[in-house]
Formats: sequence, structure tokens, C-alpha cells
Amino acid sequence: MTSLRFDAVAEASRRKPVEVISPVERPSEFFGKKVFNRQKMYKYLPSKVYDKLIDVIDNGAQLDRSIADAVAAGMKQWADENGVTHYTHWFQPLTEGTAEKHDAFIEHDGKGGMIEEFSGKLLVQQEPDASSFPSGGIRSTFEARGYSAWDPTSPVFIIDDTLCIPTIFISYTGEALDYKAPLLRALHAVNVAATDVCHYFYPDVKKCISNLGWEQEYFLVDEDLYAARPDLMLTGRTLMGHSSAKDQQMDDHYFGTIPERVQAFMKDLEIQALELGIPCKTRHNEVAPNQFECAPIFEETNLAVDHNMLLMSLMKKVARKHGFQVLLHEKPFDGINGSGKHNNWSLSTDTGILLHGPGKTPEDNLRFMVFIVETLMGVYKHNGLLKASIMSATNAHRLGANEAPPAIISSFLGKQVSDILDHIEKADKKDLFNIKGKEGVTIDIPEIPDIMRDNTDRNRTSPFAFTGNRFEFRAVGSEANCASAMIVLNTAVAEALTDFKKRVDAIIAKGEDKFSAIIDVLRSDIKTCAPIHFDGNGYSDEWVAEAEKRGLDTEKSCPVIFDRYLDDASIKMFESMGVMKENELKARNEVKWETYTKKLQIEARVLGDLSMNHIIPVATHYQSQLAKNVENMMDIFGAEEGKKLSERNLKIIKEIAERTSIIEKGVEDLVNARKVANKIEDAREKAVAYHDTVESKFQPIRYQIDKLELVVADELWTLPKYRELLFIR
Repeated sequence: MTSLRFDAVAEASRRKPVEVISPVERPSEFFGKKVFNRQKMYKYLPSKVYDKLIDVIDNGAQLDRSIADAVAAGMKQWADENGVTHYTHWFQPLTEGTAEKHDAFIEHDGKGGMIEEFSGKLLVQQEPDASSFPSGGIRSTFEARGYSAWDPTSPVFIIDDTLCIPTIFISYTGEALDYKAPLLRALHAVNVAATDVCHYFYPDVKKCISNLGWEQEYFLVDEDLYAARPDLMLTGRTLMGHSSAKDQQMDDHYFGTIPERVQAFMKDLEIQALELGIPCKTRHNEVAPNQFECAPIFEETNLAVDHNMLLMSLMKKVARKHGFQVLLHEKPFDGINGSGKHNNWSLSTDTGILLHGPGKTPEDNLRFMVFIVETLMGVYKHNGLLKASIMSATNAHRLGANEAPPAIISSFLGKQVSDILDHIEKADKKDLFNIKGKEGVTIDIPEIPDIMRDNTDRNRTSPFAFTGNRFEFRAVGSEANCASAMIVLNTAVAEALTDFKKRVDAIIAKGEDKFSAIIDVLRSDIKTCAPIHFDGNGYSDEWVAEAEKRGLDTEKSCPVIFDRYLDDASIKMFESMGVMKENELKARNEVKWETYTKKLQIEARVLGDLSMNHIIPVATHYQSQLAKNVENMMDIFGAEEGKKLSERNLKIIKEIAERTSIIEKGVEDLVNARKVANKIEDAREKAVAYHDTVESKFQPIRYQIDKLELVVADELWTLPKYRELLFIR
């Protein structure tokens, strides 16, 4: 009964750091070694083919399928030189993970033998079984056909012996069944809208790029301890476990010396990530014990999303080599910080960063404020939808806790930007700017130059904070696909910029000067989006009340929050920007509700199983030992004296009886609640029922189990405890 836990603890304590052999080269020399990047394209492709492919990547030109065979031949030659034998279309279905089916480079030669071959047809398109992935009802189970199509903007890479080709994944009838397809559409929409607005200031701008820099937080636990915790293995979090006497209260882990074994893991991870073109920059201890962070240099959003999905997969593989398991659940341990994935988002052009201020000219400064305000407009108008984009059954445990932003979207701007917005809104227009022919616009905002200095504190309670030249979307969860949030954010900003230009052009058409028209619309939008601007304490009860007064979405129920995807304003936004159609949104919500329900179903079953087959047997076994001891004491000292001497044991016997009885009743109620909820056919209503009537029964059961952990003899407790899980030896 006790060997598994203690064997796991003993094995973990014996582990030594795995030696990592570094490449002889400096990181810059082996960066992208396993990526078919531009350098490789130039080497392995004919010059005309190379030029056409670069035009597709850089300028969004239509892919000429006539070059596909030449590109495939170049990739195949490079792959052969690297020992590759298989290829796969690598895509991101609605499972929150990635998918791949490996095929060998072999075909019949017509002479009874085989030849190695890879054609442009195989590169550009394949047909995975679409019925086996979540579709939300778009495809029936018997309608299996779906297509994966090459995304040339994200470079091909090698994992082990396989050439991985990033692709989109769509149904037979054309609907997106993945995250990449709508993300690419959202990025196209924001490119068009932002470029159009940029032309007010810089007519030579050719394109606008959405940039993303994610910060990946994660936990590491010893794999032997992990294997002895069925709840961690099956749900990604501990469904029970009393807090350790020492955890994060001393603040000694944050930015502390990285444990030797972890350092070896990080080094190995970084080498392999850099070879795959993932520009890992930062590593450090996070706040909670056994919690760490990895962050790259920012990249174009589509590529950044692919790299994050690839890194999460790579982390799990490398961790096992070092005797660890990576936990990406947003709240694997109760009572200490959970893990997020801060998404640092910005817009740039082929000439500079749009959110970077100040500029060298008044036009630059005005441009800066336009893009700040229109970003806020998108966030304000769709604040509930933006919250829905990061909400999940797992992230719901983290949001609103003291280490994460609250489940209310607001934006912190800092004193300088806040003062500037206030000044633009309230100053007399004639005093705010004046137009002097070719000299441009002189704006009466002397505070702008101070924005470059980081003398404004960051607000860790703000879900969407401006941090100098970007917005930091802090509410994204650790295990989430960044694309979910980036689809909504980029589409919302695209809509806001499109509407901004439409209104400015309407004023210009009436004869008003361009910059005067921009100021008119800007002042109006500053007033409109004012409710989303909040620089105070997002954890306070007062803020919840204030947010409701401002009309912000304060809903906390995860399945109800998903409704925001189907609001009229959301459907209109997605359809008008060409990102997703109404039927695609409805299908995705079906998937979200089903996923939420299934995750809670699994947790409920695991909790019931552990309660009845681990906790109660262990507790009653200890209770029996105590009862035998009491009986022996009474035999030795007599009934009265023996009872008196056994007072403590009798108290524990009674406590165990009471707590196990409550647990057993709690599990019975949990099972009955599941049975009722499972009869509900509507996906949304079932998810709501699981939230309201099933999940609410978890904590009372856990409370009793955690109390039993403190009284049952340590050598009998079968599950590794927090004090063992949270400190790497």
C-alpha cells in the first residue's frame, strides 16, 4: 500500500543532472539548423522558384502551384542530407494540441521495387480523416473527408526522421477545423486595415505585421512522483493535497538560482529549440516552487504561434529525458501561483513599430495615439469575446486568483498615456493642434517624449496592459493555443481600424483637413472606449462593482462566457472581416462546450475513484490500527485507564469516521449530479449543468481529504504530498 509513494520519492532523490553536450558552434551558428529557412531555400531551389516563393511569404502573393514540384524536390534533397525518411502535414486541430500523420518517401517503381519520391502534390495538399477530430457538427461521423494545405509562410522543419510541413486543416466543404486558418485570415484583415490607416501618415507603407512574444510558464515534477499521482496523470492537476508548510511564502524561488537538474533540462531544451528556429531568449525561476518560464524574442504572430505549439511538445519530450514531467495546466497545485502565457502583442510595418512612441514628427506622435486608441476600441467593444478567447475549464482555476488577472477585461495604460488621452479629449481643438502647410501638424502634447522611459509601474492585475511599445495580454492560459486569443484580438483591432478610416474619410469628404478629421474621430473614440481603461487594483471587490457600472463583461461561468462568440456583434465582426462564418463559430462553440464537459467528467471520475479506492481505504486502515492500539491499551491498563490514555487516538478515530462518511456521501452526490447532467443533450446546457451542479461538489470532498492527510500516518498515505512534489531534489 505504501511502496509506490516512497519508492517514487526515493528514486527522485537519487536523480542526477543529465549531461547535455552542447554544439561546438555558438547559438547563432546552429540556429535554424533543422529548418528549411530562406538560407536553405536559396541553396536548394532554382532562383526563379525561390523568388516566387519569397513573394508569397513576404507579399501575400498567390501560391503558384506550378512551382510546387521544384519546391518539393529542394525540400526532399535537404531532407535526404539530414537522414529524413518520412514527411507529415503538421496542423493544429481544435484539440488544443497538434496532429500529424507520417508517410514514408516511397512509391512503387513499377518494376517490383520501391523508389523514394516527394512531389509537389504531396507537399501542397493531403487528406487526413476529418471525422476523428472535433468539428462541432460541421461534419458527420460518416463524412470523413478533410484537407490539410501547406502554409508557406511558416517554414518546414525536421523532427527526428520526419519532415514536418505546417498546414491549415479544413473540412470537405471549406470550413476551418483548426486554429491556423482563421488566424491567417485575422492577420490578413489587420494587415489590410492597419495599412490603410498608416497611409494617412506614411503613404509608402506596404504592409502591417502583427507581432507576438509569448512567455511560457510551466511546472516541472519528478516523473516517478507524477506516476504515483493518478490525478496529475489524468487531469493535469492535483485534485487533492494539503498545502506544504513551506511553498512560495518566502519569495525565495522567484528569479532564484536555477536547480542543477532544471538547468540541464533548460540547456537541452534551448539547444533543440534553437535548432528548430525558436528564438529562445529568457529562462528563469517563476514565483511558485518548481515553476519556471521560457520566453523567446518576438516574431510574426503566425510563426510565433507555431513555435509555441512546437515548444510545448518539445518540452514534454526533453523533460522525460531528464526524469521530469512538464505540467502546463494553469493551476496544477492549489494555494500557489498558477501558470499563464503572457501574449505580448504589437503591430509593425515594413518601416517600424506602430505602437512605439514617440516619433520624430507630430505625424508620428498622432499615429502612435491613433493605434493605441483603436486597439482600445477593439478591446472595449469585444471585451467579453476577448475573455471568451482565453477561457477554459483549466484557466478558470487561475483567473482571479492573486497571481493572475481577474476575469474582467480592462486595460492599464500608465500615467503618461492616460494623461495624454485626457488632454486630447478635453483640450480645445484649436489649442490642441494647428496646421502649417507643409510643416505638418504641431500637437500640444509635451508629455509624449516621456513615454520612452519605463517610469510607469506595471499593473500585474491588468489583463491587457500597455507596456511601452506593445500590449501584454496577461490572461492567456499556460496550455492554451495562443491562436485563440490572437484571432479575436487581431480581428477586433482590424474592425476598429476599418471603422476608424471609414469615419475619417467621411469627414474628409466634407472638406475638412485630413489631420483635423483624424483628431475629431480620435477624440470621439477616446470617450467611447473610456470604460475599458482602468489603472487600479483589478483584484478589489470595488472594481467588480465598478466594471458592472461601466458595462464590462463580469460573467465568471466558463460555459456561459463562451456565449460571447455567438453575440450579434461578434458574428458581424468575424464575417465582415472575412475571418469566420456564423456556422464555423457555432461549431467551435459546440467543441468548446463539449471539451469543458469532458474535462469535468474526467476530473469527477478521478476524484471519485481516488476518494473511494485510495483515501477511504488508507484512512480506515489507519483507523483500524488506532482501534487495535486502544483495545491493547485497555487490556493492559484496564478499561477506564486505557480509555483515558487513548484519548488522542479515540479523537482521531472519530474524526476519520466523520470525514470518511462525509467523503462517501460527497462522492455519492457527485455521481448523482453527473448522472443528471449526462442526460442533457444540448451541449451548452450540459456544460452549464456541469459547472453549476457538478464542479461545485469537488471542493467539499477535497477539503475533507486534505484534512485526513494531516491526521493519517505518513507512512500509510499512498499519494505523494505537496512537500514532495514541489521541491526538486
